[in-house]
Amino acid sequence: MRRRIVMSMLAGATLLASALLGTGAPAARAADVPAEFGTDWHDPVTAAPPVSVPKDAKSCRVTLAEARFRDFTPYRGTYTPPRGCGDRWSKVVLRLDGKVKGRQYDRLGYLHVGGVEVLRTSTPEPSPDGIEWHVEKDVTRYSDTFRGTQDVEMLIGNVVDDTYTGVIDVKATLTFYAGRPEASVPDKVLTLADGTTLTTPRNSERVVAEVYATGSGGGCEEFWYLTVADPASYSCKADNGPYREVQIKVDGQLAGIAAPFPNVWTGGWSNPFLWYVVPAPRAFDVTPIEYDLTPFAGLLDDGRPHSVEVSVVGVPAGQSGWSAPVNILVWQDAHRDRVTGKVTEVKASEPANSSVYTPGSGEYRVDTDAGHRLTVSGYVDTSHGRVTTTVGRTLANTSVHRWNDGETTDALDATWTDDQTVTVRAGGAPRRTHTLRTYTMNGAVTVGADDRLRTELTLGDRAVVTRPRGGRSRLDDTYRGDATYTLGVPRDQRHAVGTSSERYQLYGPDGCYDRSLATEQGVLTVDHRRC
Repeated sequence: MRRRIVMSMLAGATLLASALLGTGAPAARAADVPAEFGTDWHDPVTAAPPVSVPKDAKSCRVTLAEARFRDFTPYRGTYTPPRGCGDRWSKVVLRLDGKVKGRQYDRLGYLHVGGVEVLRTSTPEPSPDGIEWHVEKDVTRYSDTFRGTQDVEMLIGNVVDDTYTGVIDVKATLTFYAGRPEASVPDKVLTLADGTTLTTPRNSERVVAEVYATGSGGGCEEFWYLTVADPASYSCKADNGPYREVQIKVDGQLAGIAAPFPNVWTGGWSNPFLWYVVPAPRAFDVTPIEYDLTPFAGLLDDGRPHSVEVSVVGVPAGQSGWSAPVNILVWQDAHRDRVTGKVTEVKASEPANSSVYTPGSGEYRVDTDAGHRLTVSGYVDTSHGRVTTTVGRTLANTSVHRWNDGETTDALDATWTDDQTVTVRAGGAPRRTHTLRTYTMNGAVTVGADDRLRTELTLGDRAVVTRPRGGRSRLDDTYRGDATYTLGVPRDQRHAVGTSSERYQLYGPDGCYDRSLATEQGVLTVDHRRC
């Protein structure tokens, strides 16, 4: 897409198991759909499932933050644990309620409790008449943080002036449900001192890092998957093309690799009319990348501080645009004060990255084929015997990027796979958990001679998880959109039209969830559940 279009739409964007909940209004009849977008539309909604909560458990609610963001001043407050629900909870649910009206860009933000990032989010772009949206997230894994009084910091950086009038009004709450959690919850949730230093308890037997990695800020790294290397003539350049890989290192040693999710915010692909009602997958609740660092637990258990560093491979030297805050989740040996162990293997392939430029007569193409493999293994001697963990991860990215002179046609067809197997041996037969994540992006932006800009885009977020003893679950979250408007004219003269849809399917041992949404000119026309 042309750089001038992208930058005009997103120059205001700033750094920062869930559901985005709609108002509950029924889908419209065909006769109620306007010929083009007006001054108001349906509140944002996704097809993702709400967080499941215990039906009969006692619950307590605490307000984390309540603020109106009009600039870059963070909200700062204090969190106090709830009274009357104990200090162990079966479920903890974060809810963000927001509203905004007027004119405003998409904005990015974060919410920290005790320095722990519990939410990374973006905002919808509003209608002149105003919208409301609601996001839920299961944050039970951060229970250790919520047991004590903590500082709270929240920021959704914003600019309000005579043109961009939307003040972002939000309230964040936590609801606690008494009882035992459904799954194993970390004993400790840690952050990195000075951003790079980690000291774990000496009896840590399992360690997982979360990294909220996002390319954002309105520049080319927001659209990293479209960048090209010289000598290609394209407005967004990167030394080695579009391949990006998020790496984590422990004491300078490669400990984990991952494919970043290709986030699309609500001004993305030059066309906010795609996202007014149905946002792209993960847009309002950024899912962190998880790295199983248990092979390094024996090293980390020596009582000394260790260096933990996250980097994004492929970003041009000296160029900003990525944010990658880190949480460390730790499970401890309840019957031993100290656990010992050792890293036994770190084996990485040579990274592959082929990005081939094919020039033409007014039409250009870049074919990318890239990937990387890593295997790490280590053991810890615990109160219940020696436990050996091996993590194997294989990344692959293929894409075809086509554009023409002036970038009035700009198209991408890309696939990312992130294939991970975690094998745990503890005396008996090994237990393996296999997770295959696949992200897809297929779309094009075209600008006609009449300055009508059209964006057609399909996005896929898929995962298949196979657990020990035959447990298998499958996720398929697919978005499709097609929207057109006139460039360079006031909002009321854009004559915008557009359709969007999302189908979210989740199947597993506990049942199924299947919901479809569709919109036309900002009106919700389909809301159908199959399970």
